[in-house]
Order: sequence, then structure tokens, then C-alpha cells
Amino acid sequence: MVDVYLYGMIAASTMYVIDDAFEYPQPNQYADIKQTLPSIGGEAINSAIILAKCGLKIKFDGCWITRSNEKKIRDLLRPFDIDLSRLTITQDGCAEEFVITDKSSRTVFGNYAKFHSGPKQWNSPREEDIQNARMVGLDPYFKDDALLAATLCVKNNKPYVTLDCRYDEYIARHAAAVVISHELRDQAYRDRDAQDVFEQYLTHCSGLVIFTFGSDALWYARKGQEIKKIMPYQITPVDTTGAGDSFRWAIIYGLLNNWNDETTIDFASAAAACVCLSAPHTLHAPDLNGIQLFMKNYNQSGNKTI
Repeated sequence: MVDVYLYGMIAASTMYVIDDAFEYPQPNQYADIKQTLPSIGGEAINSAIILAKCGLKIKFDGCWITRSNEKKIRDLLRPFDIDLSRLTITQDGCAEEFVITDKSSRTVFGNYAKFHSGPKQWNSPREEDIQNARMVGLDPYFKDDALLAATLCVKNNKPYVTLDCRYDEYIARHAAAVVISHELRDQAYRDRDAQDVFEQYLTHCSGLVIFTFGSDALWYARKGQEIKKIMPYQITPVDTTGAGDSFRWAIIYGLLNNWNDETTIDFASAAAACVCLSAPHTLHAPDLNGIQLFMKNYNQSGNKTI
């Protein structure tokens, strides 16, 4: 039995850190690169890393990786003892990204649009993996296979956490928690009132609903509750890549520990902040003790329900 089965994205990644004396250049301008860091992209795999650092036993499955990137990915993940037995290796295709970051921004280049519009490059979920987990983290991007994973979770009474689904989709409606970013809202509900959209999620969804707004106050509630708001931890980030991934899946940690919603979200916010203070993101982020120490030392007036 594993604590969490994570089904979703993994991608080879390289981070280029711009020297502090420069900003991300405008067209035809220049900037020095201070560091080049091997990294890993993908919501599910970064979730696996942060949860493994919290002491949980993790199994991962999802999209394929190329033979040329296999050693890099396995070497980076080896310290976290994540079960990668389902990882499929292929000769070409697969997701890959490059991240350029400066003091105030990050810019991602990749092939995700081609990946998602092209032929299938991921495994289908296996029911036995879901049955053998206490909880599931589910990326919604794999079309019918993501829906199959959610259906198998419901069939086997396994709670799952997901992200960025429309409120009328099966995956959102049956999730133990669904986290909705401003990117999804801008895409799916442009020009809609945010509070009205949130109320629609509460009407349709059976679990915890969370709206994130970057460094602004996030919203959360369950069906029949008033909307609550809480400020994220206010920090000066080093790298914001992976912060959203860590927040979403730190929710899993709170749910597994039967914490109340405010405690769960506070912990998830702290995990995301710790990731933002590390480069490259989850790979060098602190473990559970480090997150708890950060929370203890932080000025709590910066993270109160409002």
C-alpha cells in the first residue's frame, strides 16, 4: 500500500537563471545567464517530490519520457524514493521544457501544445494502483484517461485531489478537493464574475473548492459554506516554478492527516512559499521539518483569515 498514487505529467526540464544585474530581455536585447540547473517539470511529478519530502510513500504514473532524458530524470528523482515502476521509455516525442527566470518572472518554453494535440504519449491508469493507494492526485490533462482515473477512484472509494477542471466536469464534481488557478478561470470563464463562478463550483462539486490568485488572497469553501479568504505567505521569490503544483498537492497531505480546511490550506501555502524560495523549485525545497520551521518563524500576521 502506498500513501499517494499520482497520475499525470512529467517532463525533462532545464532552468536558466538570469544574472541579478539583468532582467528578462526585450526582443533584440541581452542578459547574462548566472546558472544552468537540471530540473523536472510536470504537476504530478513535482507533487510526488514535495509529498515524498513530507515522508509519504509515493507511486507515479503518467506520460512517457524519452530514452535520451531517462538518466537525467531518474538521477534527479533517486533521492526521493518514488516508485517509478510504471514509467514508460520511448525514443522520441514526450514533453520537455526550458525555463528562464529572473528576479521577478519566469518564462517557460516547451512543447506542451504539441504534446496534448498529438498522438497519445502517456499510460492509461491501472485500477490496481488506485486500489493500492490511500489517496490519489490526478492531473486532468489526459483526456479520457483522466476521466477513467477519476471514475476508478469513485468506484473504489478512493479520495482524489485535482486541479483546473470546469465545474461541470466529472473530475471536478467528485474530487475531495479541486484547486482552480486564475489561468483556468481566464480561459474557461473569461468575463464571468469570479464569485459567481466560485458559487457554481460549490453547487456542482462535493469536495473542498479552492481558487488561487497568485500572491493575493485565495478563496476556499465547501458546499453550503460561505466563501473564506486567506492570504498566502508573503515572500520575495527565487523561483515560482512549481509553486502551484506544491500548493495543490500539499492539500493531499492535509487531507490525509484529517486536518481542518484552514490548517490544510495554511500548510499548502507554506509549502508553496518554501518552493518559491528554492531553485530549482521542488528539487531543493525543504522537507516537512523545514516547512514547519518556516511556518513557525514566519510573521503570522501575514497569513490570517480575512
